[in-house]
Amino acid sequence: MNKKTIITSSVAAIAVAVFLSAMPADSVITKDAGTTIVNTTNLTKNVRGYRGATPVKIFIKKNRVTKVEALQNHETPQYFAKAKALLDNFEGKTVTKAEKMDVDAVSGATMSSKALIKNVRTGLQYYKDHK
Repeated sequence: MNKKTIITSSVAAIAVAVFLSAMPADSVITKDAGTTIVNTTNLTKNVRGYRGATPVKIFIKKNRVTKVEALQNHETPQYFAKAKALLDNFEGKTVTKAEKMDVDAVSGATMSSKALIKNVRTGLQYYKDHK
């Protein structure tokens, strides 16, 4: 190899290293004091309720769901309040059991309910694949 090729290769390798180190960490999974938090905002952009995306944060500790929290969305507040009550069904379950649970949609808020359930299932599957 000549000197020019070595220098070009070295510069390219450095550029790749800088680019990769500047990329953000996984924006879906974070950890805080022994709890893993799965945020479905970027994971389930196409999962829609009645008026748009319905992302959630899933809190997991020792492979159990400790809490599921609905995030900001554009659903009608009075209907979404009914739908997000179903999130309590996942708490205390193992990740595998919660992912496979048959949770009924809330009457009067069916689209929002189904979207929340899909968000939770997708988030739990992502957690299992990336933990």
